[in-house]
Amino acid sequence: MVSLEKIDKSYVTGSHRLHVLKAVDLEIESGEMAAVMGASGSGKSTLMNILGLLDNYDGGSYRLDGQLMRDLSETRAAVLRRQLIGFVFQSFNLIPFKTAAENVALPLYYQGLGRRRRQAAALEYLERVGLRDWATHRPSEMSGGQQQRVAIARALVARPKLLLADEPTGALDSETSHEIMELLQQVNREGVTVLVVTHERDVAAMTRRVIRLKDGRVEDAHARLPDA
Repeated sequence: MVSLEKIDKSYVTGSHRLHVLKAVDLEIESGEMAAVMGASGSGKSTLMNILGLLDNYDGGSYRLDGQLMRDLSETRAAVLRRQLIGFVFQSFNLIPFKTAAENVALPLYYQGLGRRRRQAAALEYLERVGLRDWATHRPSEMSGGQQQRVAIARALVARPKLLLADEPTGALDSETSHEIMELLQQVNREGVTVLVVTHERDVAAMTRRVIRLKDGRVEDAHARLPDA
């Protein structure tokens, strides 16, 4: 599903050049559920941005679902994101003035689906995350855990092959974090490849494999943690 070979990425600010990713090699098989861990500044966010086609890389190659991701225009990158990738963020990134159903349906709007089909799909995915009865509520009327469930439903409604979750439990208490991770495990069992960036050992332990980054390099791609 994901194949990175010798990925390099640097940022230049003024006369300073920061080498963030250094010859990163990484393979993530279709249907895997893995965590990415590492200290602040290790390159986790940059790696996720490259995987999510939100940023380019300087050297190496990135293949997603067998396709080479290189020198993409923003239009082409947006099309591929809509077709292949779902995103879940720590801050939920829900639109505050839209209802849960409207937030979930948004990716389908950009795909050009009609209103009736969007509404039906949104309700179906809210049902899957246990929030069908909250379809007409706005984010401000929901708990953090409920908002993250809406965000997961939104990420899944377009049926992505890869789900990228960037600190999906970072704003949640431990019990709610466990519930969100159980939901992501369920998503993974249904065939979606799931990659979770986290600094929490309990969260990482609920995945099948831990990828450790250190100073822009993959230190260990097969780490195991004890059950949480």
